[in-house]
Amino acid sequence: MSTVKVIENLQEEVNPIKDAFERAGKRLYFVGGIVRDLLLGVVEETSVDIDLTTDATPDEIEGIVRPICDSIWLVGKRFGTIAIEISGRKFEITTHRAESYDPSSRKPLVKFSNSIEEDLSRRDFTINAMAMELTGTSSKLVDPFGGVEDLINRKLKTPGSAEDSFVDDPLRMLRAARFISRFSLDPSKDIVDAALEFRGRLEVVSPERIRDELSKLLLLPDPSDGLWFLVDTGLFDTFLPEIPALALEQDPIHRHKDVLAHTIAVVSKTSPELILRLAALLHDIGKPKTREIGPNGVSFHFHDVVGARMARKRMQTLRFSTQEIESVSKLVELHLRFHTYKAGWNDKAVRRYVRDAGPLLQQLNELTLADVTTRDQNKVRFFHQKMEELKERIEILSQQEELASIRPELDGNEVMEILGVGPSKEVGEAMEFLLEIRLDEGIIGKDEVTKRLLKWWRTRPITSVI
Repeated sequence: MSTVKVIENLQEEVNPIKDAFERAGKRLYFVGGIVRDLLLGVVEETSVDIDLTTDATPDEIEGIVRPICDSIWLVGKRFGTIAIEISGRKFEITTHRAESYDPSSRKPLVKFSNSIEEDLSRRDFTINAMAMELTGTSSKLVDPFGGVEDLINRKLKTPGSAEDSFVDDPLRMLRAARFISRFSLDPSKDIVDAALEFRGRLEVVSPERIRDELSKLLLLPDPSDGLWFLVDTGLFDTFLPEIPALALEQDPIHRHKDVLAHTIAVVSKTSPELILRLAALLHDIGKPKTREIGPNGVSFHFHDVVGARMARKRMQTLRFSTQEIESVSKLVELHLRFHTYKAGWNDKAVRRYVRDAGPLLQQLNELTLADVTTRDQNKVRFFHQKMEELKERIEILSQQEELASIRPELDGNEVMEILGVGPSKEVGEAMEFLLEIRLDEGIIGKDEVTKRLLKWWRTRPITSVI
């Protein structure tokens, strides 16, 4: 759908609100990201968030919209924002603001204004400091800080001084990284200098908000430029110091590839899916702690295991969910497993690879291939060929066995019945014994499994507790 058509449809949806505000003698504007994206022609009608701003007070907004909306939310009213829904579309309407922030907190000290220009002056960047008036006879673009020009010239600037902007809201420094990558923008010297000076202000921002902003950056098609901005300004040092630590000092004799540049390249090569991108970002963070220089050069033995522990700890600090932490740390732990395949795997090794990867098998395979950043095309072709061979073997075994959900041929109830015991640690030990058989030999039949289980039970070492 063309941008013009999208604008027309959005204006049609907002018309009931516009008309209500006009009847009340108040002005109404599209504001922020929606204006920017409309100008760039990147708005999808079904996914767009509609932010509106007005010179009406919060009480006046509520009085204007209640008769025309299907639902209303007043949670943000004290900050000047009222959310409504009309025919399934959600709108947020905010009174013009001229707020500042407590330097020791992220919480805004809200002051309302009747000036759209003053409201736009407090926005984070000029490309977001634009509004489109809806009330009146025709749409009018309000762009007091040159946002259109900066979009054209691909510049990232702040409406006022970057120093004041970042002191007011430190999260804007991370948002800068996202906009740099999303729109291929070049940050102004003012922004870079202010980020370098005030990066420590991120300590007043909650881990959850930092996590969410990092996640948004990682989900962009190519977050590389934004990641480099976080490295170059020292922002990563404040919440994810393991990343700049990858810029290992190069030994003049035993050289190795730049781990930091490699990591950012791996991130850009993976699909924009959060678990995969986080694993790509963190997959080598164990290298600085495991770096050794020996007669054969530089090595990073067990950096996968060390890195998995480090990834788990850092993600806990940033308040990622338990499931996200488990998935990412598992991918980091397994990201080197495939490289032993070039020496050849038996069916047992293939089963273990699939079992250990579980539902992350596809992401693990993609991470493994993305991890090959060598310029040697022969090596690249070799690894891709080996991966295809492995996938074919997995497919063949999957047709023969339930490879995606490998489990012993006997379940816990059957084991207890055969051994004549109740729930206990011995049942767990028996299940582990049976799983090893399943991994080593595949499906051998319940009769044979039962025979081996009874033999194991009779001959197992018994420890007594005195």
